[in-house]
Amino acid sequence: MPEKKHIASLDGLRGMAAAAVVFSHLDLIFPPLAPFMITGIGGRAVAIFFALSGFLMAYLYGDRPISRKAVADFLVSRFSRIYPVYLVAVLVVVVLSNIPGLDFINPIQGAREILRHVLLFGSTGVLWSVPPEIQFYLLFPLIWLLFSDTKRYQVIGVLLAGFLALDALAGFPGPGILLVSKLAFFLFGAAVGRMQPLLNRQSPGLATGVLALTLPFIILVSNQLFPNADNAWGLAPAFAGALAVLLVAREHRLSAAFFAARPMRFLGKISFSLYLFHVPVMFLMGNALSSVLPLYVVAPAALVATLIIAWISYECIETPARRALVSLWHERGSKVIADPQPDTRV
Repeated sequence: MPEKKHIASLDGLRGMAAAAVVFSHLDLIFPPLAPFMITGIGGRAVAIFFALSGFLMAYLYGDRPISRKAVADFLVSRFSRIYPVYLVAVLVVVVLSNIPGLDFINPIQGAREILRHVLLFGSTGVLWSVPPEIQFYLLFPLIWLLFSDTKRYQVIGVLLAGFLALDALAGFPGPGILLVSKLAFFLFGAAVGRMQPLLNRQSPGLATGVLALTLPFIILVSNQLFPNADNAWGLAPAFAGALAVLLVAREHRLSAAFFAARPMRFLGKISFSLYLFHVPVMFLMGNALSSVLPLYVVAPAALVATLIIAWISYECIETPARRALVSLWHERGSKVIADPQPDTRV
């Protein structure tokens, strides 16, 4: 089966969401910036990440034949993309948390907390969002099975819809490490990801381009615009996030001029490392420079340092680790779980 077309604009959308998370934490490091913050922008950005993840899984794998080997390859690919750099980020936070007198703002201390985070049950700082992502990867083979034969496996769709309804009635718990509280974002994202190839048969109109360009920004500032509206983890934000991802993925020239621009794609490329390391880097920069330089120098310097560290992490940790683990799996592990070959003996 031919490789799916890479949607460059989604790199930019991911980069914008990562930049929004970084912005949301500036006042943690530099309290004088608090009056300039946008309420809720970080949570909305993570919600877009979740919808984008659901979209990409369905878009990339939804129409591929499913088998034991295909599922194993998928899980290894996603784990190798996420876990190595996540583990490094955990270790960095552990080291910073145990330096006397440093008082790191999102500490991981004690054997129990360290083990929780290593085993993907931790919730310190931005690390809370990684466990639901991994949990969704474990759920996705069932969604993939549904996509492979909707009629045969319709019970999966019914169960997912029923669980989603119960989850909604329960009020969608807020930030946490359990997938149940974020399920709508992944499922709505997966639904529109499955729709994307069908929509590609028609060229997007101007309205699509305008909405694709504006809706992500409206979502990010929605708590500021509608302070009494649904919380960040309800059905309405989940639907809006999935719709924004779908519209951006349509790549109208108006929205693509922004989201597919080289700087935005660069941010998207390093987005996961940027997400994981921005707080430690900005914290260290603030600690080192705030007493000798003015804020208008320290804050931009911290942002530049964050981008540099994220780029180094992407090039030196993310990419090599992913390639090494996937290569090792294809050389050794995949043979263990290879699908049985039909008996051709007469």
